[in-house]
Amino acid sequence: MDRFRALRRLALDLGVDGVALVPGPNFERLMGARFHSHERPLLIVIAAEGPPAAIVPDLEKGSFDPLGFEGEVFTWRDQDGYSGAFAALARAIPLRRLAVEGQVMRVFVHHALAAAYPGIDILDAEREISALRRVKTPEEIAILEESIRISEAALAETIAEVRPGMTERAVEGLLTQALFRNGAEAHAFGPIVAAGDNSARPHAHARVDYAIQPGDTLLFDFGAHLGGLNADITRTFFVGHAPEAAAEVYETVLAANLEGFRVTRPGATAHDVDDACTRVLEASPFARMIRTKTGHGLGRAVHEAPQIMRGNDEKLESGMVFTIEPGLYDLNAFGIRIEDDVLVTEDGCRSLTTFPKELTVIGQC
Repeated sequence: MDRFRALRRLALDLGVDGVALVPGPNFERLMGARFHSHERPLLIVIAAEGPPAAIVPDLEKGSFDPLGFEGEVFTWRDQDGYSGAFAALARAIPLRRLAVEGQVMRVFVHHALAAAYPGIDILDAEREISALRRVKTPEEIAILEESIRISEAALAETIAEVRPGMTERAVEGLLTQALFRNGAEAHAFGPIVAAGDNSARPHAHARVDYAIQPGDTLLFDFGAHLGGLNADITRTFFVGHAPEAAAEVYETVLAANLEGFRVTRPGATAHDVDDACTRVLEASPFARMIRTKTGHGLGRAVHEAPQIMRGNDEKLESGMVFTIEPGLYDLNAFGIRIEDDVLVTEDGCRSLTTFPKELTVIGQC
């Protein structure tokens, strides 16, 4: 099987001579290996016609060779610099127009290509390249489900130990230990553990100097990374007891979350899902607390297409995975978010997350 077929076809559709990939989600999905981005450029170029080629730092050669790359590989050493490798690439694959990942390729790699190919037209094709991984394979879905299982097991173990008086940082430490104990290879992203007013910051950082109080909301947003795929789960709990006003907000967010599931099916749009969730929030007494869109695609990147937001008329297809995560945030008081990872199926959708989401009080003695 030609693993480059889809990218060759894309190059022809875009009217370019080739597509370049650098380390990141698309590279990892294609090559089955993860490389870090650092000061040493590494990239592959898939020509619309003819064999591909790669530029690989000499120190990465031992990791790259086992991948069975089908084209010529130009290596370079720190002592010599990488301009010679780019010149060799230009001799091997003539390019006048090249499609690249605009959100992933770094400026110095872009400049190296431009220097090796005077007059080249470099096209930002991030949307088109990343679209090739929107629909997940059965193998990817299975790995996602396992990464979610690991995450949910870790969450259950963590909340069983939470008590008033603990700091957010201490709870974050418990969560991290539980994730790795249950089989995570890494964090999908830096976990969010936020209590009280900190939970009203959608991208909060755990505080070392705040003791969790009875009546606080305690928000967890985190996920395990496994086999190149990422879980992304949010659950919000109440510590000790649930104040009446905050409990009403919680039930509103839960209703919005459930409404998103109701409209998710093939042929619906990302707009439809966000609009359904947001209408529930807007119709509540808490509309002023809306601060975010409903969700985002999930897979090899934590945030990828499709973006679940009003105005995005991208149609949902069976095999897509995205988050439904409505939230309400009362600044300087509390925030509530409920996030599920959702698989679009042939006749609707299925939640890959199974952790209970009814209002839950934890940390009771």
